[in-house]
Amino acid sequence: MKRLKLAAIGCGARAQTYLSLAAQMPQKYEIVAAADPVPERVEKIKALADNPDFRGYSSAAAILAGDKLADVMIIATQDRFHFEPCKLAMEKGYDILLEKPISPDLSEVHQLQKITRQLQRRVVVCHVLRYTEFYGKVKEIIDSGVLGNIITLNASEGVLPWHQAHSYVRGHWANVEKGSPMIVAKSSHDMDIIHWLIGERCTAISSFGALTYFTPENAPAGAPERCTDGCPIGDHCMYNAKLYAGVHRHEWLSLIYDRARAASDEEVYQWLKTGPWGRCVYRCDNTAVDHQVVSMQFKGNITATFTMTAFEHERHLDIFGTEGILKSGKFYKDQTGADIIVTRHDSGEVTRYRLDSSDDLNDGHYGGDKGLMTALYDEMNKTDTGEMHTSLSSSVHGHEMAFAAEKARLENRVVQLQQMKRSPSSMRIIKLSERNRAPKCEY
Repeated sequence: MKRLKLAAIGCGARAQTYLSLAAQMPQKYEIVAAADPVPERVEKIKALADNPDFRGYSSAAAILAGDKLADVMIIATQDRFHFEPCKLAMEKGYDILLEKPISPDLSEVHQLQKITRQLQRRVVVCHVLRYTEFYGKVKEIIDSGVLGNIITLNASEGVLPWHQAHSYVRGHWANVEKGSPMIVAKSSHDMDIIHWLIGERCTAISSFGALTYFTPENAPAGAPERCTDGCPIGDHCMYNAKLYAGVHRHEWLSLIYDRARAASDEEVYQWLKTGPWGRCVYRCDNTAVDHQVVSMQFKGNITATFTMTAFEHERHLDIFGTEGILKSGKFYKDQTGADIIVTRHDSGEVTRYRLDSSDDLNDGHYGGDKGLMTALYDEMNKTDTGEMHTSLSSSVHGHEMAFAAEKARLENRVVQLQQMKRSPSSMRIIKLSERNRAPKCEY
């Protein structure tokens, strides 16, 4: 077996996750190079590589300046920096593993799709949910016909209050103008999965949502700008940034602070005094919504809804077919022990599915990160890119849905997908003049 050589542009949490998994599969992968402006992150990848010939670089430009170094380039930069290195890497001859979203600009999404076809490159988008046993089983059940024809699908994603605060209030994706809107940055996973499960193209979308809770109006009396400045309710606040030195050190601090494991509590507190993650969640520059609902119509008059909320945990899914109903999610798992429950209309027969990887349902991607890296070797060796599981081309429509949903939310109207397909430039996410409050409705 000839190993695939991997390199990475952007060495943050996502690249570290993928490459740590790759390092556990040495029969498939060899890690040869990485680029990041933060030297400590490049060193982390070097340690994972365990390769004496590993090369480290300080920028995308530097790693792409010389000869081709690897078979696959992982693009794991921040959202707005995906397009250029992805384009240049393809022109250099690399196949690509591209972190989602493809780009925060739909016109760039379509440009990359065109370049991929012109250069005949393999581009796998990190829609990791498609690689999970859970969603694979749901797709298998749908395709078996036991549900009949799908009439309606309802899906929800509970981001979790702390996750919302970490990533979309204090963190990299908090400010839409500097990155991507929530429905693109976070829930492009869900738009992709809904499209994939239904198996038809979306024709029309409406959406409502706003930034309602994480605002200055909801700040407790006397709350300072930073949690480290002596907040009067700090000991009882679930969003107290000092928790990064405690219960949130391993899972969350390690994503943003390279010395998370070794640092003393005092060192963490000092770091929080100046960094964005030390700010009061009610006094940030965030513009990402904290809740949003999307209504969708698909070809064949199939309908679907999606709810994203900061104030729930895990994903839930209900599918209503002409022959049966499928229900799944954390609530059903807690109540019945089953990951998926199917009920037939005619007989009332109930089938409960308990998955071998059900423990993985407790992680944020349902075991999908491992599933992706396990499958990547075969994906990158397929001669027909149309057979790839999450090729860029197969991932574009889910992105179109996400951009259309945001446009519908901002403009208070139903967006026709075919119309927007003809004019993708009109689907750029405009700079918002307000803090993503609910737009004024006109009846």
